Amino acid sequence: MLRRPRRNRKSAAIRSLVEETRLSVSDFIFPLFLIDGINQKVEVKSMPGIYRYSLDLMLEEIDSCLRLGINAFDIFPAYPEDKKDRFATESYREDTFYLKALRTIKQTFPEACIMTDVAMDPYNSDGHDGLVENGKILNDETLEILGKMTLAQARAGADIIGPSDMMDGRVGYLRKLLDENGFKEVSIMSYTAKYASAFYNPFRDALDSAPKSGDKKTYQMDPANRREALVEGQLDMEEGADFLMVKPALAYLDIIQLLHQQFPIPIAAYNVSGEYAMIKASAANGWLDGERAMLESLLSIKRAGAKVILTYFAKEAARIIT
Repeated sequence: MLRRPRRNRKSAAIRSLVEETRLSVSDFIFPLFLIDGINQKVEVKSMPGIYRYSLDLMLEEIDSCLRLGINAFDIFPAYPEDKKDRFATESYREDTFYLKALRTIKQTFPEACIMTDVAMDPYNSDGHDGLVENGKILNDETLEILGKMTLAQARAGADIIGPSDMMDGRVGYLRKLLDENGFKEVSIMSYTAKYASAFYNPFRDALDSAPKSGDKKTYQMDPANRREALVEGQLDMEEGADFLMVKPALAYLDIIQLLHQQFPIPIAAYNVSGEYAMIKASAANGWLDGERAMLESLLSIKRAGAKVILTYFAKEAARIIT
């Protein structure tokens, strides 16, 4: 035999030389959950090792992450029910705790990249990403609310805006609004192919943001559809998105690869809460090696074509990689 592929696997040194995909801490955005108060650190029961932090403790967490080389953070607020209403007005109130925290975080860590989430569900009494009327999610009327939210977050210091709502036309609407208000440098990471997935439940536990009625299938994508992601990707790129995101990641590696092959801008993937929870639960029961499963999962996401990975494993993986 002239060709023996095993020769390139015979030692750790040679395997490292021919390794085609390699994880880096700079690949990661670490999602963090913010709550109001002081000295609060509340574990998300369905996400072992992940917490909701008050601002003072979140500053400490960000500092420890920066020391590990994690430089990007996606910060999500958890609001109590009494702060929620149909129009998500708390999302753009200037002195709301989330916006005040963003300003403090950016002032304390100007070198950090801060991403924010643009959708109504953390603030909406209906638990939906858009405005609800007679059981329907209104598309165009939602855009105005998302615009107010986006400008408030940009003024607070957001580096990247993440519209996760899946309303039609929102990327172009928000890009135009940002530019007209002097925020041309603020990036948009669009949740381009966000599927109506079963893997989101632990995240909704973290934010208490599950829909009060119905589901999100009229605006999030059907898991059966692949080519539809190309339509969403083309629209978002034409409307001014700087990144295209696929969510979830592991069940949609083919979609990550598809967008990577079709579009010349960076592809992001969200390794979501359910994917995290599955590995943690399996490891806790001794069913698999949690560390190896984590690294293999993250590697597969990057191998598929993701330039950026949003993952709750960021800190744990960073300790190993570094």
